[in-house]
Amino acid sequence: MQCLDSDVLAAIDRKTFRARNPFPWVNPQGCIRDEAFDALVADLPKLEMFTPFFNKQRKHGQAQHDRYVLEYVDGLDIPPLWQQLVNELRSDLYRDFVSELLGHRHFRLRFHWHYTPASCEVSPHCDSSNKLGSQIFYLNTWDNWDPAWGGETVILDDQGRFGTDTNPQFADFDAQWPAEIMDNRSIIFGRRGNSWHGVRAIDCPEGKLRQVFIVVFEDWRSGRMLIKRATRLLKGKPMVSKKERGMF
Repeated sequence: MQCLDSDVLAAIDRKTFRARNPFPWVNPQGCIRDEAFDALVADLPKLEMFTPFFNKQRKHGQAQHDRYVLEYVDGLDIPPLWQQLVNELRSDLYRDFVSELLGHRHFRLRFHWHYTPASCEVSPHCDSSNKLGSQIFYLNTWDNWDPAWGGETVILDDQGRFGTDTNPQFADFDAQWPAEIMDNRSIIFGRRGNSWHGVRAIDCPEGKLRQVFIVVFEDWRSGRMLIKRATRLLKGKPMVSKKERGMF
């Protein structure tokens, strides 16, 4: 079964995406074929495979981003159709799509799942300068989720007022655009200096989980990596970081 819908990807206008304010983003439906989406959701990785990521101190006084995390690496024991999706995301079809969308050729991909329980949030933040953007696939369905519980990524506009090393709250922003998350939606965004986004505290019943699969577009330039690895060698650190082992 093929997972990605090449027609949906092709229909996303590259110039319109890059010209959007306050930074590039789009909230498409059906990037994964409906029949594949249903099968993927029916066979999600089990929670016991995930690592709890709670109460970790963030920079700049920003609130913790609490969730369960599963990072993809080669050889991870995941259902076959999920491996098929990862293989397609690593293909030239998807890489060319990302390159055309961002207008950037030097990147690698990283994949992870996040499951988030009640009361947790993703406080407003800008991604690190190493990250060019992301595509977040929303995996909850009407069978296990009520949109009133939240879980949508919120695009935030500060009109350039906040530095990335500050700690604004949702109410501090001039405009907000919550993504649609049901019915096989995803959100794609490209990082700029003011790429503020977050997820408000989830108000779901105990035992329910916000479930997403994220493709991260990591900036990757061979010259920079040579400098990083030379520095690590001098400091006696591993030449390849844990995060880099999951980049493709």
